[in-house]
Amino acid sequence: MRIINDKKEALQELRRIASRTNSENNNKINAIVEEILQEVNTYGDKAVEKYTRKFDGFNPNPMQVNAETIRNAWDEIDSNLKRSLVVAHQRIKKFHEKEIPISFSIRGEHGDIVQRKWRPVKKAGIYIPGGRAAYPSTVLMNAIPATVAGVEKIIMVSPGNTEGEINKTVLAAAYLSGINKVFRIGGAQAIGALAFGTNQIDKVDVISGPGNIYVTTAKKLIYGFTGIDSLAGPSEILIIADESARSTHIASDLLAQAEHDPLASSILLTTSKKQAKEVLEELYKKIDDHPRKEICMQSIKNWGLIVICENHESCIELSNNFAPEHLEILALNSKKILEGIENAGAIFLGKWTPEAVGDYLAGPNHTLPTSGNSRFSGSLGVETFMKNTSIIEFNEESLKVNSLDIINLAKSEGLHSHANSVQIRFED
Repeated sequence: MRIINDKKEALQELRRIASRTNSENNNKINAIVEEILQEVNTYGDKAVEKYTRKFDGFNPNPMQVNAETIRNAWDEIDSNLKRSLVVAHQRIKKFHEKEIPISFSIRGEHGDIVQRKWRPVKKAGIYIPGGRAAYPSTVLMNAIPATVAGVEKIIMVSPGNTEGEINKTVLAAAYLSGINKVFRIGGAQAIGALAFGTNQIDKVDVISGPGNIYVTTAKKLIYGFTGIDSLAGPSEILIIADESARSTHIASDLLAQAEHDPLASSILLTTSKKQAKEVLEELYKKIDDHPRKEICMQSIKNWGLIVICENHESCIELSNNFAPEHLEILALNSKKILEGIENAGAIFLGKWTPEAVGDYLAGPNHTLPTSGNSRFSGSLGVETFMKNTSIIEFNEESLKVNSLDIINLAKSEGLHSHANSVQIRFED
């Protein structure tokens, strides 16, 4: 991890980090995923089984996890963990219930009525990463907004381990969240199954949930066959700090991001040269005996960065330029700094709000825009699983009053029949 104090150099380094998934391998990955998707579209379950055996090392037949296994997972998990899942579920649900969009109607002075009506999609698919890892929190964060939206059928896919089993806590979270069906498949083949449908798996209207580069590429390629939430890249955190923040806290929070993935990025913007050195020292101390030492080292070495900034204004500028997924503000005047922030997926204020709070149970969704995408998008939410329809109803008077303007606009675009479709109604 480098420490730099030149603003121009910092901007270059942040650009490098933001583009870390843009590589020459992308074309090769696209070709592989296209082939997988084509086979799934053509051969359905057989292709899904083929690629599951190839990539995950087990035969997924039967693919669906039976209801008894899911119920037993909930019954068998530790009571303390069960309580924690319930607490998280309640907080996340309460927050997302506030997100439900409101349908509305406007009546014009001549009797015309225009409406916007929101409806949930019928079927949603959620992808939960698995294999060697377990993410019950991701189950909650994807399933709860779907259930709050009113989705009738939620289908979960998640790769099994080498024995073909999905983690018990993940299944317990699925049970708690009211998921209708669970399938032990992952990768691009699982995305294809949800997008196209197979004999066993229903075609869904929306797919949400993070995954590796093959999953993300598959989501990108199937968009149009079905909806998607976003194209999630490797996770990232940026911390703005001053001398009031404890270096041990900063190092711990940076490391909490680094342990995710070798491509995860951990960035510190600080106004204190002393703090920058302390954080770096503390970081390597903590890594030394970390259970995920190798992952952390790769992340910190390749994608970690400490920038010594002249002032808070410089920190704000660099942060907005990077547009981080997660932004922590650990400073005496954190609220003032907050006012200057324009681009961030989620913001965590003060020393009592580590990013882990948002990952698990604060309430807002932890599925957030990465790779600078917070410049134009936000978190997964209830609207992801809903669609809106416009309803327009004019009467004779309202059409007559507005007819000339409609005709003028249509003619300006050279669309004769558009204009005539209005005019003819008053010629009879």
